[in-house]
Amino acid sequence: MGTKVLEQFPAGAPRGSWPAEEYAARRRAEGEPAAVVMDLESDAFLVVVPAHEND
Repeated sequence: MGTKVLEQFPAGAPRGSWPAEEYAARRRAEGEPAAVVMDLESDAFLVVVPAHEND
């Protein structure tokens, strides 16, 4: 099973700012199993959810 990227955030956010984590928390509050992962190649944080077979 793969993952689907919901949103991408640059890793250079201001100190004390966690936009990817905040976005993922909002998605989890809505019932989506969102998680934050780091994409080293693009130097960005990705908010992902498990992909469904039909996606």
